[in-house]
Order: sequence, then structure tokens, then C-alpha cells
Amino acid sequence: MKAQVVYATITGNNEDVADIIIEALENDGVEVKKSEISQTEVDELEQVDIAVVVPYTYDQGSLPDEGLDFFEDLADANLENVVYGVAGSGDTYYLDDYCLAVPKFEKQFEFTNAVKGAESVKINLNPKVTDVPLLEKFAKDLITTAKKTN
Repeated sequence: MKAQVVYATITGNNEDVADIIIEALENDGVEVKKSEISQTEVDELEQVDIAVVVPYTYDQGSLPDEGLDFFEDLADANLENVVYGVAGSGDTYYLDDYCLAVPKFEKQFEFTNAVKGAESVKINLNPKVTDVPLLEKFAKDLITTAKKTN
């Protein structure tokens, strides 16, 4: 089984989230490719069983500037039989704008015919030890759904 984890980060927090997800996937035997969002073409996701996006939310609920092309291209992708999940970190200081990129990417995946494989995960700031089991469950749910889908 193959997966791709695409992340966007300024502070390094989302790369940390991505790394925890990657480790959990690899521990279950999944071959994982990690890529930064500005260096990733959406059609790469057509080649995997599991696609994970780990975006950050900028300013007042905005998507990462470096991920706008990826976000727009995602709506036109055909990811039938690809299982997806979205996780990201944010800052609860921003209240209503906390982690808004996560549901925005989930909504965009709905246009792709991909299969939602896990409930989204939102992490406050950098992932803590207590967040690891949540991210590991996220990865396990993706694998379980992918096995049923493929």
C-alpha cells in the first residue's frame, strides 16, 4: 500500500504533525512519500492508495499562499479509489479561524471522488505527546478504509 503526505508549514508544527502520521503509516507497512505542498502536483495523488494533506491556516482563516495552486487543482482531480484524510495544526488564539484550512481541504477533496478515510484532526500549536495517539488513530483509520476500498 502506498501513501503520500503533503504538508505546508511556516513554524515547523505541521511538518511535525506530518512526521507523526508518516511514522504511524510506515509502522503498519505503508510505503510513504512526504512532500511540501508547493513542490507537489495534485496528479501525484492519483498514484497512491492514501492521500493526506496537512495544511496550516493563515491570517483570518486563509489557506497557505504556497498551497493555493494545489488547492485549486485539487477540485479538478479524479482520485476515485484514493482514500484521503486532512490534519493540521493551528492556534486556538484565533478562535473562529482556528484550523479553517482543514475543513476547506476536506471540502475540496469532496470534488475528487476520493473516499474520506478518517475524521480530520486539528492540533493546537505543536503536537504534544497526548496528540500522538490521536494522529496514530487517524493513520490507522486511513489504512482500514483503504483496505476496504481497494
